Formats: sequence, C-alpha cells, structure tokens
Amino acid sequence: MKKRVLFVNQEIMPYLPETHRSKIGRFLPQGIQEKGKEIRTFMPRFGSINERRNQLHEVIRLSGMNLIIDDHDHPLIIKVASIQQARMQVYFIDNEEYFKRKFTTVDAKGKFYDDNDERTVFFSRGVLETVKKLGWAPDIVHCHGWMASLVPLYIRKAFKDNPLFNDTKIIVSLYNDQFDAKLNDSFSKKIKMEGIDESDLEIYKGSYKDMMLGALKYADAIIYGAEELDAEYVEMAEKTGLPILTYQGEEDYVDAYNTFYDSLIVE
Repeated sequence: MKKRVLFVNQEIMPYLPETHRSKIGRFLPQGIQEKGKEIRTFMPRFGSINERRNQLHEVIRLSGMNLIIDDHDHPLIIKVASIQQARMQVYFIDNEEYFKRKFTTVDAKGKFYDDNDERTVFFSRGVLETVKKLGWAPDIVHCHGWMASLVPLYIRKAFKDNPLFNDTKIIVSLYNDQFDAKLNDSFSKKIKMEGIDESDLEIYKGSYKDMMLGALKYADAIIYGAEELDAEYVEMAEKTGLPILTYQGEEDYVDAYNTFYDSLIVE
C-alpha cells in the first residue's frame, strides 16, 4: 500500500505570492507524490485568493460541519482546486468570518489580526476533521508555518483515540516566520476541546515561541526549513532530542525529505 503524507501549509503558490515557504508548499507535495506516495495538501482559503481564476469549488460532501470555538459555532467550508501540471489537488479550509478579508495574517496597515488565534484553531481543527471525514489515515503529517502549529497537539490529544492517527508521525518544519504580536489572552481557552487537559495548555501564552514549543512538544521529528534559522529556535529544536533534518538546498530537498519520511514510517 502506498505511504500517505498529509501536508498542512500556511501558504502555497500560485494561490499566494511566491516566498520560500509557498514554493515548498507547491513543489514538495508534487515531488513526494512523484516518489510514489499518496498525498493530501491543505491551506487556509485566505480572501486574497481569487476563486474564479484558481477554479476553487466547494466540496459539498465535506462541508457543513460546525466547529465550536469559545462556545460559538463556526461553519466549516471545504474547497478544492487542482494544480493541473502537477496532477495535484489542494484543499482549502474556509469560513466567512475568518477568511473573507483580502489579506492573510495582517491587515493593509500591517497590523496583526486580533482573531489570528481563533483562525489558527479553526484551521488546525478543520484540517483534521476533514481528514477524518475522508477516512484517510496519514503515515506522516508535515506542518509548515505557525498557523499549522496546533495540529500536533490536536492529533496527540484530541484525536488520540481515532484509529486514523494511530501510527501517524508528525514532522514540524521550522522557518523564520516569527511575529512580535501576542495572540489573544484567551488563546489557550479557545484551543481546548475534549481530550485536552488544562496542563496541556499551560505552554500556550500567546507568543510565536509558545506555539513552536507546543508544536515541537508533540512532534516526532523536525526539519529546518530555512537556511539560517534564529539560534534560539535551533537550540529549542536540539533540546527536544528528536530526529532533525537540517536545511536542504533547493536542488535535492525532495529526495532528502522523502528519505527522512521513510526513516520515520513504521512498517
């Protein structure tokens, strides 16, 4: 049976502008698929994404669920688009309230959105609920970007009894995507759901560093996604004692990542 890799991305080109991370979001899944693995790829449906030009359409059979965050219901809408030349689909997590605005994580003046905490919770949970609905058991879950940083916690705690994730290995890629803003003071309260204890939430005080610490706490392996990472985060990663794949150049990173995945998958 083909091994399965779930990519949880904050950005993928051509849907968002080209950056180092959006290029990896675009070409890594294609490369891994060409290596013979089955893939699923997710990102937020930010309002700056032109749905008509990119031919996004709603997947009715996957939409229609409500996610409760801070005692409020938020409809989960799933959209999909195809990158034809890569023979690859991208799933988008959407919600009118969280993702309609025409920018990603900061407004036109560069101000960090006040509800980025809830958007992160919604995105991370939305991905996993959709995978659950698909009945698709990933061997590897690879998280890219701070908006995917809650995925490891949710898999290990809230979804720990779901057989789809029994053998899943979680990889967190570290990038230089730090932000100085602080997430809402009630962030940890909004993360909470069944299976997550108060003690699991103590780490989440609202800073970027807290989010990365939380992601690494529940990860099985780490990849350095940027050539020169902040020394603080390199030290943080090394302290975990987890397997680490250091930065790979743009030429042959797909081969290196694929080999790294294989080293983690339980046969």
